[in-house]
Amino acid sequence: MNQKDFQTLYNYNCWANARVHDTVAKLTEEQYTRDLSNSFGSVRDTLTHILAAEWIWLRRWQGESPKALLDPADFPDLATLRAKWMEVEREQMAFVNSLTDERLGTPVSYINTKGKTWTYSLWQMLQHVVNHSTYHRGQVTTMLRQLGAEPAATDFLLFFDEEKS
Repeated sequence: MNQKDFQTLYNYNCWANARVHDTVAKLTEEQYTRDLSNSFGSVRDTLTHILAAEWIWLRRWQGESPKALLDPADFPDLATLRAKWMEVEREQMAFVNSLTDERLGTPVSYINTKGKTWTYSLWQMLQHVVNHSTYHRGQVTTMLRQLGAEPAATDFLLFFDEEKS
C-alpha cells in the first residue's frame, strides 16, 4: 500500500465511524450505557475503546507512549465522545496526509500500557488500527441489534458508492 491508499483507508474509517455515531445517537442514555456482556460491556464502552485505540496509536506514531487508554467514564454521553473523536480524527488525518511512501516502511517502536516495547513498520500499524476499529464497529452492530436498533451499513464498497454520488 502507498500513501494515497492509506488516505483512502483513513477517509473510509472516518466515514464508517461517523455512520455508527449517527446510529448510536438514536439510543437512549440507558441503552447507550447498558451492560450487554460484550468485550467492553456497553455501546459507550466499546466506542470509547475504538476511540482510545485510535488515539493511543496516533500518539505512538508521534513518538509518545501513553501509559493508559481513555476512560469510558469520561464520556457520559455521545456528544462528549464525539467531541474528543473529532479532535483525534483531525490529528489522525493530518498525520496520514503528511506521510510519504518512504515513511510508511519506517520502523516505529513504542512501549505498550503493560510496559513492553514493540516495534513494527508504520504501514503495519496504520493498517492494524483501521482493522481494529472495523472489528469493534462490528461488535457495536451486534449490540445495536440486541437493543432493537437498526445498525448502519459500513461496508468498504458502500463508502466508494457514496463517494461517487
